[in-house]
Amino acid sequence: MRVTRYTDYALRVLIYLAVIPTRLSTIQEIADHYAISKNHLMKVVQQLNSLGYVDAIRGKNGGLLLGRSAEQINLGEVIRMTERSSSTALVECFSVENQCVISPNCHLKRVLAEALQQFLATLDRYTLADIVTPEQRPALITLLQLSSD
Repeated sequence: MRVTRYTDYALRVLIYLAVIPTRLSTIQEIADHYAISKNHLMKVVQQLNSLGYVDAIRGKNGGLLLGRSAEQINLGEVIRMTERSSSTALVECFSVENQCVISPNCHLKRVLAEALQQFLATLDRYTLADIVTPEQRPALITLLQLSSD
């Protein structure tokens, strides 16, 4: 399975907010620190906000914070929710438009479905807190060129 750019950006936003959990951050700030499109991030943050992963505070002094603790944000769940709008069809036979002639007698779909299930099961074992540990936080702050206050 290839994780879409949308999901990649969603995970980056969550990591960023977990690195500096008590400070409000803006979409522009996050886009600048990752050198990615603000327009793409706006859509991502809107969904993360509607799903409760992010709190978006409006107004002049507004910004973004994690909507839940990092320990409560399961990576498998985030990926399922953000990939929902895209296809998780690893190969053509996963899709309703399947035109593959060997589908009636091919076992590749079963094997790939099992692999996808294991991929997601592995992600289900981890939370945001597992990938943004207190030990990793200083290095991430440096890499993102953030101030630690």
